[in-house]
Amino acid sequence: MSKLKQKLTRQRLRSQDKTDNKGNLFLGSLVATLIAATPFMFNLYESVPDGKVWNTFLFTYESPYYENVQVLVWTLTNKFVPLLLLFIWFFTCRQWWYHTLLVPIAMYIYQIIVILNDDLQFADTNQIVYLLPIMAIVFPSIYLIRAQMFSSIIDVNKTMEELEEEFKIKPKSFVQRLGDYF
Repeated sequence: MSKLKQKLTRQRLRSQDKTDNKGNLFLGSLVATLIAATPFMFNLYESVPDGKVWNTFLFTYESPYYENVQVLVWTLTNKFVPLLLLFIWFFTCRQWWYHTLLVPIAMYIYQIIVILNDDLQFADTNQIVYLLPIMAIVFPSIYLIRAQMFSSIIDVNKTMEELEEEFKIKPKSFVQRLGDYF
């Protein structure tokens, strides 16, 4: 009877692997398509009218600060595309230092918020004040991981490659990675 259970378990695992492979193939294709489309995303501003008001059937947007909607969209795409690439890098990186990517991610998010706030004069002012809490968490955690790695080198005589392999994050689905942070 136990051999039958083992056989059924193996069959279930194989069917789950096929399902996981299809999901990984779809997600990988989506990520590759997004990365390949980034040059086109940089040129999205060309599809926006060159004027102060942008009328569509969904909304009407008036740009009081930039006085040109095309300039606003150009500025936003120059912040959004690198942010998108940083998010992809963050969620696909298996290195031990991937949490350091949170600092530029936070910086770009802050810059996008500032750009959308039409009352400010300069887009890149005082961002370090808002990044300090994030940096206060990220830098010490990276330092602790680094210190742990070097203490392991001294104690065990492992190579740097072996330690990086040991500290690599094992592949997880996008939802599982998101669940680790919230």
